Amino acid sequence: MTRSELLQRLDGERNWDLLVIGGGATGLGVAVDAASRGYRTLLLERDDFGSGTSGRSTKLIHGGVRYLQQGNISLVLEALHERGVLIRNAPHLVHNLSFVVPLYDWWEGPFYGVGLKLYDMLAGKLGLGPSQLLSREETLRHIPTVEPAGLRGGVIYHDGQFDDARLAVALARTCADLGGVPLNRVEVSGLLKSGGLVRGVAARDRESGREYEIEARVVVNATGPFCDAVRLLDEPGAQPLIAPSQGVHLVLPREFLPGDSAIMVPHTDDGRVLFAVPWHDRVIVGTTDTPMVRVTAEPRPLAMEIEFLLEHAARYLARDPGMSDILSVFAGIRPLVLGGDVTHTATLSRDHTLLVSAAGLVTITGGKWTTYRRMAEDTVTCAARLAGLDERPSRTNNLPIHGWVGESPMNGEWQLYGADAAALDELCAGQPDLRQLLHPRLPYRRAEVVWGVRHEWARSVEDVLSRRTRALILDARAAMEAAPAVASLIAAELGRDAAWQAAEVTAFCALAKGYLPPGIVAEQPVRNRPAGRNSSLDTMWQICDKTSPSGYD
Repeated sequence: MTRSELLQRLDGERNWDLLVIGGGATGLGVAVDAASRGYRTLLLERDDFGSGTSGRSTKLIHGGVRYLQQGNISLVLEALHERGVLIRNAPHLVHNLSFVVPLYDWWEGPFYGVGLKLYDMLAGKLGLGPSQLLSREETLRHIPTVEPAGLRGGVIYHDGQFDDARLAVALARTCADLGGVPLNRVEVSGLLKSGGLVRGVAARDRESGREYEIEARVVVNATGPFCDAVRLLDEPGAQPLIAPSQGVHLVLPREFLPGDSAIMVPHTDDGRVLFAVPWHDRVIVGTTDTPMVRVTAEPRPLAMEIEFLLEHAARYLARDPGMSDILSVFAGIRPLVLGGDVTHTATLSRDHTLLVSAAGLVTITGGKWTTYRRMAEDTVTCAARLAGLDERPSRTNNLPIHGWVGESPMNGEWQLYGADAAALDELCAGQPDLRQLLHPRLPYRRAEVVWGVRHEWARSVEDVLSRRTRALILDARAAMEAAPAVASLIAAELGRDAAWQAAEVTAFCALAKGYLPPGIVAEQPVRNRPAGRNSSLDTMWQICDKTSPSGYD
């Protein structure tokens, strides 16, 4: 279903049962749960699905070893159950990954070994594999680039890994498959009230500029770090509900961690755990936990955060990574539920909070990707009762997510698309040039741009390079170099002109520069343009030359 068709449905429906503000993990989960119960469901996202925190995670579906250390057994139990449910319902997007805790002191083996056995026990039948102690030699076989000096051994355990933005897109498609209407690029500007109760929203299509007044029996605020801004539309004097915390991740070349296992460091200088995780043939190192005063749509990593991660990575990797090794650096804002001490956000609760205002606005915040489904179930049950909707049970515990192909998913270049892989092959069969790579340093093909526009509501170069593919995270410079070709493909699908393409490339390159650490861009060689450019693309290459002077090898 195209975006135009979804807008037609918006025009044709006078009163929705449930309207969700926010298209991240929580909002999409709520929309899927509501649509699966047969409620008339509308989701409005200001930017793009998964464009905020939900596309900037550590890419883990996990019970939370750190929460076990904190004694939050109930959260760990819930997360381990949801981990198993998600692997069952979306095996094309979520998979088992082994983690190794390297041990350098004699007491660490018994301490972490016992803790991770408890982790196994809490997972029960939904466990992904038993934890066990490793000798020094076994540890080096699993993580050959770990710092060998003083290494005594390790402990191996299992958790889940996923592609967060791709799961967000799959959830949006699941919502539509179930009869719901997920719309990106529609901004909620106000709440409609009748008799002092919230009865809908005022919204604007950011593409056409068209204004809407949309009625709904209940409105759910699922805007993550921006939830307090929406609450202020309802209650101008509302006290803050969240303490925003920034998490930063570095992306390094695969040679820093060439094995199949991740590294988990259970205690950093700031009391957090640190992960070095293989992902899409790269290595993600994270994360920080920095209290933030202001929430922005594009949070920027702080220099001290980058230095913190490089310093800690150097302690546990045989080869010390430096600034020049960083392919990309990205930041996300956690909507942590406010506590008494906001100076140390690592101690704040990761449990979710459900709040109903006096006017009936339902706000859901907190939590994490792993528990999004349970958060959604609780929210829809609450909202349905509040609105007087017919009582219907949640179906999402056993609901396959769009692309599901069975519990033994296919492999190959289209693995993340699951059941849609055959359609992508057909697309390439009809247009063989669509099999070409977007860039020699990226694993993505031209077909994925066309598919993203036609079937996944991608509307911009950023949508494609940041979320329909993960090019911006895997290699920010390569993504900038691929931007003109992506703009050309999108323009052909949407009927955009050369001026639109040039503006898109300019905007994307300006955004992507923020994903590079200071000094990296200036150090790169001048671009060698590929041959065969046409006049409209020539302008865009000139734009990229000004913003991304790295070579197109």
